[in-house]
Amino acid sequence: MPTAHVNGTEIFYSLEGPQTRPVVTLSHSLMASYRMWDAQMPALRDYCVLRYDTRGHGASAAPEGPYTLEMLADDAIALLEELGIQKTVFCGLSMGGMTAQTLALKRPDLLRGLILCDTSSRYDAEARQQWKERIAAAEENGMDSMVEATIDRWFSPEFCEHHGQEVDAVRAMIRTTPLAGYKGCAAAISQLDLTDRLHEIHVPTLAIVGENDPGTPVSAHEVIAAKIPSADLLVLPRARHLSNIEDSLGFNTALRAFLMEHSGARTKAGEMYGF
Repeated sequence: MPTAHVNGTEIFYSLEGPQTRPVVTLSHSLMASYRMWDAQMPALRDYCVLRYDTRGHGASAAPEGPYTLEMLADDAIALLEELGIQKTVFCGLSMGGMTAQTLALKRPDLLRGLILCDTSSRYDAEARQQWKERIAAAEENGMDSMVEATIDRWFSPEFCEHHGQEVDAVRAMIRTTPLAGYKGCAAAISQLDLTDRLHEIHVPTLAIVGENDPGTPVSAHEVIAAKIPSADLLVLPRARHLSNIEDSLGFNTALRAFLMEHSGARTKAGEMYGF
């Protein structure tokens, strides 16, 4: 699979689907990889889909930090430009949603729409301290020590009981996240403070959240939906943090509906959007 040298680092990416179709970009959570979106790919078969591993994750390079959200957004912007993608619907979950908000504020010209999933627009002092403690725990005990507590936040017990294969795949993503990448990205997202700028985002936006997401709760998405002028909110019943996996059917239905309305599909013979 290809790697692009952008913004001073190496970013692994996957570009799938017909390049004559609208482009959808998917940005994953902390401690995951582009494979986090596997359950969405059948629903996106009619689109050109760009997935990538965030700096410090998966097959991308993991330089020593600190990282910033602006840096993560600049990585995504540079990748889009490297691939000649002029317009995209950008869908990000958790850290990916924070990257998406930052990108939308920096380069709205690149966006046809924004999908913000299980994310937030601000962390308070208590949450920032919690991130410092998580970074310290990872430094002391390694990424293995992060796995089970993370799984408890990300999936309901019922989902874990009946979908062991999917949960084990996520366990492997967490366990194999480079320590430098985790520390860098966790430090970046701990500084999240975008709420007061959300009114500047004027692209069509959908906020999606699992009803029982403990880390980025429904209330955080109510703020996002209230502050972004053209935003709608969808709550997926019973799901926790990785709602795209736990309720892939509900998530994919909403994703396709949003894309049908906002992706910029072909309107006449020979006219192409995205590239």
